[in-house]
Amino acid sequence: MGGSPFVTALADRQSDPANRAWLYVPYDQLTDKLGALAKEDPATLGIVLVESTAKASLRPYHKQKLALILANMRQFALEQAERGVAVRHVVTADSYAQALAPIAQQLGPLRCMVPAERELRVDLKPLARSGAIEWTPHDGWLTTRTQFDASHPRGAPWRMDRFYRRVRQDSGILMEDGSPAGGKYSFDADNRRAWQGEPAAPEPPVLCPDPVTEEVLALVATRFADHPGQLDGESLPATKADAERLWQWARAECLRDFGPFQDAMSAESSSLFHTRISALLHLHRLLPVDVLADVLEMELPLASTEGFVRQVLGWREFVHHVHDATDGLRKLPNAAAQAEPNYLDMHGALPPAFWGTESGLSCLDRVVADVWREGYGHHITRLMVLSNIATLLDVSPRELTDWFWVAYTDAFDWVVEPNVLGMGTFAVGDLMTTKPYIAGAAYIDRMGDYCPSCAFNPKKDCPIRSLYWAFLERHRAKLQGNHRLAVPLASAAKRSPDQQQADRSVFERVGRDLRAGRTVRPGDE
Repeated sequence: MGGSPFVTALADRQSDPANRAWLYVPYDQLTDKLGALAKEDPATLGIVLVESTAKASLRPYHKQKLALILANMRQFALEQAERGVAVRHVVTADSYAQALAPIAQQLGPLRCMVPAERELRVDLKPLARSGAIEWTPHDGWLTTRTQFDASHPRGAPWRMDRFYRRVRQDSGILMEDGSPAGGKYSFDADNRRAWQGEPAAPEPPVLCPDPVTEEVLALVATRFADHPGQLDGESLPATKADAERLWQWARAECLRDFGPFQDAMSAESSSLFHTRISALLHLHRLLPVDVLADVLEMELPLASTEGFVRQVLGWREFVHHVHDATDGLRKLPNAAAQAEPNYLDMHGALPPAFWGTESGLSCLDRVVADVWREGYGHHITRLMVLSNIATLLDVSPRELTDWFWVAYTDAFDWVVEPNVLGMGTFAVGDLMTTKPYIAGAAYIDRMGDYCPSCAFNPKKDCPIRSLYWAFLERHRAKLQGNHRLAVPLASAAKRSPDQQQADRSVFERVGRDLRAGRTVRPGDE
């Protein structure tokens, strides 16, 4: 590390570490607007930051994800040193607990806001028990467990809309005289326009990585060369200024049209009018409370404002509470210790197509290529292409969840497990959603523009059509009582025996070919 741009810059800014109260700052709390760093004199504080290669090597994380986290940690270290905070930066091959134990012995107990990620809390639990770590409340959340519980007085199953109504009422956000602005709490039903090229999709800003960030990019490229994904410094927000620039771009270019097109998908743009700030929110380089306040001050169509509010104040907070209340989806009926719920009993292997092997399905191949290029995709491509196709193929929910965890820059256990195990695959049954989010080729054709470049015709021979019908029949016993699936189940039952047999054959053939890494082509038998 000696002579590196980061080490040199940190040494130039360092303050005397004597007589400091020390904090451990996890990788997802990189802000001085929360906790002790916001409330106490910087000259009285010291922070410990830990880079653990053991954590980085635990899974084949996307290179861009590793670079994003490491670069933001180092830039945050420099920002705090500039404020007069003493900084102790540690690089270790051990776990966080193993690295922090001797430091706490030397410096005394380390205060730490309760980490959002369960995996880190478990790692640090022995230190908390011994007093080497002292938990303090994480005040970056916008809502409380009390509100979550109060919105569901009978407990689970939980529903986001009930929780969202409660926090809107409590906060007064988008409320007028006790009623929701515009007469309803959600404009989701109005925000389902397909994108036909107009208005033009905004191009994300090009960032200029400084020597500290460039050093991280080189480190990841070398040390984690066997990890998947591309590195792109020009799309990697690392400094506080980068985060603000991305947010300024989102406000100026995206939010006005976010509402009506938030469910649209396109091969032309992986984000369309989505803001691309989720990873920065999870790292707390941007604060949820701040972005919410900014949007509420803007003059936007109500559907766009409410759609953004629902994502940040509603869904993001909701999945955090679900994950926390279930100990990471482990405290469930018949739950496994490793969070492997599987309500529909699906055990298929994840096809190599998710790692970049050509599948022959244009929608899947394009979205996967975007993910491995950028570490990003908006929520509809995640739900209605990736999770949908995997679910229709009976892929193991745990295996799919682990793929999302490594592939996306914004994926941490508290958000990825509820989103994939809960919503994307219906692996927890109706715990937090009312139905499986599955669809056939017609939906993908209607909401996206992948089909014209595909060898399959969505109205004639696209296998996703048959996969959809086969899924409904295969899982009919468990889905029969679901009122939201009554119409599609009835339609599936009307298909002739020959059609149903053809559907099963497509499921078996496509699943077999994709698991073997073979491209699916029209006319294959």
